[in-house]
Amino acid sequence: SFAAIAQFLPTKACESCDSPLVQKAPSPACGSSRYGLALLSSYAFFVAYSLRVNLSVAMVDMLNSTHQSSTNHSGTVCPAHDSPAQPKHNRTASVYNWDSQTQGWILGSFFYGYILTQIPGGYLAGRFGPKWLMGLGILGTVVFTLLTPVAADLGASYLIAVRVLEGIGEGVTFPAMYTMWASWAPPLERSRLLTITYIGAQLGTVIALPLSGEICFYLDWTYVFYLFGIVGLVWFILWSCLVFNSPNTHPRISEQERLYITNSLKNELSASTNHIPWRAIVTSRPLWAIVVAHFSYNWTFYTLLTLLPTYMNVILGFSIQQNGFLSALPYVGCAVLAVLSGQVADYLRETCLYPTAFVRKAFSLIGMIGPAAFLVAAGFTGCNYKLAVTFLTISSSLGGVSASGFNINHLDIAPSYAGILLGITNTFATIPGMVGPVIARALTQNNTIEEWQTVFYIAAAINLFGAIFYSVFGRGKVQSWAVHSSFAHGD
Repeated sequence: SFAAIAQFLPTKACESCDSPLVQKAPSPACGSSRYGLALLSSYAFFVAYSLRVNLSVAMVDMLNSTHQSSTNHSGTVCPAHDSPAQPKHNRTASVYNWDSQTQGWILGSFFYGYILTQIPGGYLAGRFGPKWLMGLGILGTVVFTLLTPVAADLGASYLIAVRVLEGIGEGVTFPAMYTMWASWAPPLERSRLLTITYIGAQLGTVIALPLSGEICFYLDWTYVFYLFGIVGLVWFILWSCLVFNSPNTHPRISEQERLYITNSLKNELSASTNHIPWRAIVTSRPLWAIVVAHFSYNWTFYTLLTLLPTYMNVILGFSIQQNGFLSALPYVGCAVLAVLSGQVADYLRETCLYPTAFVRKAFSLIGMIGPAAFLVAAGFTGCNYKLAVTFLTISSSLGGVSASGFNINHLDIAPSYAGILLGITNTFATIPGMVGPVIARALTQNNTIEEWQTVFYIAAAINLFGAIFYSVFGRGKVQSWAVHSSFAHGD
């Protein structure tokens, strides 16, 4: 938190700020407001994703193990791994007799709310500003997370309703953040700033999965929701005090940095966003290329995000404590490669002068075809748990490369409407989170290796199709309908 606060302290202003060459002499990153925003927004996505995934691990401990054993023809497909005895003190949390279909609906219910606020989130962020929309959206998710244990005790339908409401609150986060960066991110720093922002999502997953396992092991599953909820409340206080909608409204930004950002964006932003060219947006081929890629990538991402702990438990035989750590491993690599890819992508564009479209397509191909190949390979590892975890880790790690591919292409083709575009693509990209877990659990009712292979095959095939579609139709320049005087950094 101190590091984030330090980023918002003023830096020494440049005496030659009015020079037209300011854009060519970037404002230093260290101590800058834009990198402070990147850190706090990274914290935001840490909170958002930790609240999203903690149920995946807690679910293992929420189920009545006696009931599960009687409904599954064998405890686990592979031999169980040794684990220390679980402490019995203070374990007063309830357990439930939910079948695999009910589990699938509970795990997928978040996305039924999430999909509802994608496009409205982009519109509202552009109309009223992204700061409070994002802040209140995540705060709502925090509040309903704290209510999760009560809802579970009331019944599965109540838990599903609470998860839907969490999704509604969190649905505005990505559109709001893209709208924020449309005003804050200089074009040649987009990959770096946005990968710093979205590494928070990976870190939220990396930390929440093992920590949720430890909390379940030493306390009980209810504390998973209480503790992560408190972390979210701390973020909301910092966000409310330190973040502003644009450089022009930030009271502590240096004049040098303010001019650097605004001058770098003046040729890319529409003079007015009151009129939204909806027809041009929905008929834009580059936008639909992002839609297909985003949908395809998220099918694999959400399948693993919601069901990897279950796979680790029922197939590979890992306990709740081991499960969280091993389920987090794939996202450690994803976070590392996401940040590295941002540095490399901007280096290729700024220093090597590669066209933006080439860079986005190359990183998308690596970040989608690579995961598909290793996901299929993981299905053939049988009970070789070391190889299975290795392949799943490589699969998710390579997915991090796409963070500098299609994932931020909205800002390349229409920065003025990036929030709305993200809302559109994320609406379609949320569908896998809604139906993926339900389909996967329907296909794995007997929890055999062959059934899980089918789940992996479907995800890999969809990923491959999305990569090919985006490489054909994706673009890298600002579209004519998005700006009055078109300008772009290569296409």
